[in-house]
Amino acid sequence: MSDTPSNPMREAIQSAIAENHVILFMKGTPDAPACGFSARTVAVLQALEAPFAAVNVLGDPSIRQELSALSGWPTIPQLFVDGELVGGCDIVTEMYETGELQQLLGVAQNQANDAATPATPLTVAEPAPLSIDNLL
Repeated sequence: MSDTPSNPMREAIQSAIAENHVILFMKGTPDAPACGFSARTVAVLQALEAPFAAVNVLGDPSIRQELSALSGWPTIPQLFVDGELVGGCDIVTEMYETGELQQLLGVAQNQANDAATPATPLTVAEPAPLSIDNLL
C-alpha cells in the first residue's frame, strides 16, 4: 500500500495528457478563448489543421494549480505533444514561425512543403476539424 495520498485532479490531468497526442490547457475553449495568449495558441493549431484536445483551466481552480505543479510551467496556455510539455504561447508561436511545430506535429510545413521556408503568417482560421473539449 502506498503512503502517498491520492490526488484525483492530478491523476485526471496526467491521464488527459497521456491519452491525447496533442492537448492544450487554456483559458476558455477553442471556440471562445478567454485570453489573448490562449487565442493565439489555438490560432496556431487551427492554422496547421492539427487536431487537438483542449481543457479549460478556468472550470476549476485546482486544474491550473495541479497542472503547473505537474509541468513546472507557471503560465497558461500549456501545449503538450506526446505527453511532453512544448511550452506556452510564445514558444508555440516561435516554433510555428520556424517550422519546428509543424515537424513536431507531423503536418505539412506549408503549401510549398519546403522545410527551409518559414511558416506563413497567422490569420483567423476555421476551427480545427477534430477539436475536442476535455473537461476535467
